[in-house]
Amino acid sequence: MKLTPFILAASLFAGSVSAADLSAVPSGTYVVDPTHAYIRFQYNHLGLSNPTLGFEDFKLSMELDTENPANTTVSLDIVTESVVTGSDIWHDHITGGDWFDAANNPNITFKSTAVAVNDDGTYDVTGDLAIKGETHPVTLKVTVNGAMMHPMAGKPVVGITGYGGLKRSQWGLGANAPYISDEVKLEVQAELLQGS
Repeated sequence: MKLTPFILAASLFAGSVSAADLSAVPSGTYVVDPTHAYIRFQYNHLGLSNPTLGFEDFKLSMELDTENPANTTVSLDIVTESVVTGSDIWHDHITGGDWFDAANNPNITFKSTAVAVNDDGTYDVTGDLAIKGETHPVTLKVTVNGAMMHPMAGKPVVGITGYGGLKRSQWGLGANAPYISDEVKLEVQAELLQGS
């Protein structure tokens, strides 16, 4: 998954606030299309810039319940070393012991524990986020952008956008605060195809 330049918004699954019609696709297992999926995070540096980084290598899957979306579950597994920084020096630094410590913590994971259906058609997806040996809950605001039969893949597909936020210090990543903001914004963009 190669990342392209982007501007990060503030919290998980953006797009129209009206819910897509999930009746166009069946319930079941959906897995990420690696050519149309992006995970990004953004922080503030010295009040001067808002660097936006992402990950190239990850697996995202969803057990979709179209009749009762609150029963849907989401699972994410990121290869820590695959963080894209735009600089070899910064990549080596952020994957080192002071930050992600990728050598001892090769994966970042998220497993949903609850899905709440909001009145505006969005979903609050709450789950356990594990980074660097620490696990804490995070809630992502999710919008289903579309659900249909993919015209080229010939499979049911669901497109999602999501936003969320966290304080990195909760996961033992609080170095250099407040010069580097403790608050981190998250973004996920993904298309998921039915399959295993």
